Amino acid sequence: MPEHLEVRLPDGVRLHVAATGPVDAEVTAILLHGWTLDGRSWHRQLADLRDRFGERVRVVTYDARGHGRSSCMALRTATLAQLGDDLAAVVDQVVPSGRIVLVGHSMGGMTVMEYAHRHPEHFAGRTAGLVFVSTTAEGHTHTAYGLSPRITRLIRLAETTGAGVLARCGAWRPPHALLRALRPSIRWMLFGDRCDPADIRLVTSAVAHASLRSIGGFRASIGAQHRLDTLAALGRLPAAALVGDRDRLTPPPCAESIAAALPTTELTVCPGAGHMLMMERPDDVNAAVAGVLDQVLTGTDAGTSGQRVGTSG
Repeated sequence: MPEHLEVRLPDGVRLHVAATGPVDAEVTAILLHGWTLDGRSWHRQLADLRDRFGERVRVVTYDARGHGRSSCMALRTATLAQLGDDLAAVVDQVVPSGRIVLVGHSMGGMTVMEYAHRHPEHFAGRTAGLVFVSTTAEGHTHTAYGLSPRITRLIRLAETTGAGVLARCGAWRPPHALLRALRPSIRWMLFGDRCDPADIRLVTSAVAHASLRSIGGFRASIGAQHRLDTLAALGRLPAAALVGDRDRLTPPPCAESIAAALPTTELTVCPGAGHMLMMERPDDVNAAVAGVLDQVLTGTDAGTSGQRVGTSG
């Protein structure tokens, strides 16, 4: 069973953290969820890591500020820069020693990049491997929702305007009745060709636990971030990047640019999959995380980047 912890940040925000495995494990994997989600999105990875590595790897997940069971925050702190600082605090308080592998989905991957940018010495002293799942280092540069440029511009305008309104709604949570009505839209936006109904329920539940301030407040920061230069300066860390070829939010060019900036990255493109690869293609995500952990545990040098096609089911 996971150990539940609380990290209190300097501004009073409390982060809900779950950890499995011994504190003195050889490596700790920290899994960071995406925007409007929470730590439960990694449930298929948690089980796989426990089965593969036992007590050699400690696994930590946490709910970002304003998400899940973590507390809400001041609107001015709804930024990726703050999330990068929060990750540094989690490392210090929950994993005070040893090597870490950072695994980030969507906003979680952007958080990892921000941590590397804002705390380069801290990052370099602790981080031994990286896995980027359905994320980007270029803000909304490549986000077209799978639609025409004209429609994309209209949707982005509506989304940005709506985000500004939601950001001012404070700690309120989305009404359950509204989320049930929006399930078809959530399914279209986040998933590819196939989707397990249980995954839709989990995602809807996560959104229901995110504050309206966080749903709206992080949008501007996510759209504006550019961190390819940060990735290019990271050297030869073992790394992997995965993307679905039906991803409407972070399409394949997002992962391709990450792999180009960080040449040790193994790139996996999953046919027919959307944005929620941890749920849609757990075998591919599990294999990528395990591959990076194996390199760290065995001390294998990271090779040059390569691309492979993920599983179709």
